[in-house]
Amino acid sequence: MEEVIAANLGSVRARIDAAARGAGRPTDAVTLVAVSKTQPASAVRAAFAAGQRIFGENRVQEALTKYPDLRNEFSDLALHLIGPLQTNKVREAVAHFDVIETVDRTRLAEALAHEIERSRRPLSCFVEVNTGEEPQKAGIFPAAADDFIVDCRDRLGLPIVGLMCVPPHGEEPAPHFALLREIARRHALPRLSMGMSADFETAIRFGATHVRVGTAIFGARQTVAVAAK
Repeated sequence: MEEVIAANLGSVRARIDAAARGAGRPTDAVTLVAVSKTQPASAVRAAFAAGQRIFGENRVQEALTKYPDLRNEFSDLALHLIGPLQTNKVREAVAHFDVIETVDRTRLAEALAHEIERSRRPLSCFVEVNTGEEPQKAGIFPAAADDFIVDCRDRLGLPIVGLMCVPPHGEEPAPHFALLREIARRHALPRLSMGMSADFETAIRFGATHVRVGTAIFGARQTVAVAAK
């Protein structure tokens, strides 16, 4: 496993560097978030041994099964929440994640602001934008994004640093990346989390600062995550 994951990471990093150079951007302008959802802690350890330090998880409870022990071993590990967050999981999310990428509704934003103030734990937040306006998916619709971003920053004081999106499956992702970039530009937000295994090179051309890559590093998702030992 270790050799395969190390080789995959090397390939993904090389592709990121090539895409950044092709877009006229510095190679260090793009951060790789290794998406470890449904993967066992052993896979995370293998990626860590290969130099990866930033990981993404979809579910708070899954992260709690494997990351507390890993954090005790690796102090420079950083964890991003990239899946929908329920308000009843906010306290745990703030306690265990370094970045919340999926702020998408007022009630959640208020709960996060309250918990960040209560805990005094610094972390960064991204607003998730549902660029395809898909009713079954999380994320605020583009037409409401401007007012929501202003409310999060001005009224609630949330540390909003960027935007995130997941384009609709089967659609050309470029227009969605362009839309996210434009919304971010209007609000002077410096970070864009967009692009996954199938389209991260396109996302980099449109200014992605964070790409979320899972299967290209770890292979197919596993059905059940294995707890850290």
